[in-house]
Amino acid sequence: MRLESKVAIITGGAGGIGLVAVQKFIEEGAHVVVADFNESAGKAVEASFAQYERPVLFIKTDTSDRNSVENLVNQTLKVYGKIDILINNAGITKDAMLQKMTEQQFDDVININLKGVFNCTQYVIPHMILQGYGKIINTSSVSGVYGNFGQTNYAASKAALIGMTKTWAKELGRKGINVNAVAPGFTLTPMVEKMPEEILVKMESAVALQRLGKPQDIANAYLFLASNESDYITGHVLHVDGGIMM
Repeated sequence: MRLESKVAIITGGAGGIGLVAVQKFIEEGAHVVVADFNESAGKAVEASFAQYERPVLFIKTDTSDRNSVENLVNQTLKVYGKIDILINNAGITKDAMLQKMTEQQFDDVININLKGVFNCTQYVIPHMILQGYGKIINTSSVSGVYGNFGQTNYAASKAALIGMTKTWAKELGRKGINVNAVAPGFTLTPMVEKMPEEILVKMESAVALQRLGKPQDIANAYLFLASNESDYITGHVLHVDGGIMM
């Protein structure tokens, strides 16, 4: 198995892409900690894996709150004694055109999508440095590369993640830590599936492969970058977008 006995924290792991990644990491031999703000969903995920050889540990976490993140790291170390992999998957959207976007909408997205990644990574890396090993995967977006209507806050946060990824790769490479990012395209998460059919068709037509991504497509990228197969890859942004806007 590709992640045998590795300990992985997956933020936003109680639903969508994160939940698919949890399943995949468990199947590949990892011990998985689900960090999510949604307590009911997190507990349901924990219960659904209770009979597995490697059950999931859920820890309610607000990644924008440093005390909450500190608790996440401390509890993970208390149970497993190490942290090998951090998947910074948690993210939110609060879309609006620039002239209508409120300061609260802007701040909320930046606090989770950007500051939350900073918080989680800053608390995890001292332990990775001590063991001389770690894999950090940040979830950016094609919106952070190309921009997107109505997503000033979201695109800004995802573009900033690319800059942080490359900076951290330079800083942490000598410590044995790989830092990479995944930039998903239009992906069939529960939120996207609720969109009108005509919008979904328009989105598909913009993709070279003529289909929207599946959560499994993104989770597969997480798995590759978390595994030993990516040991000589760092500072990279892996586009998993079906060839959008080529």
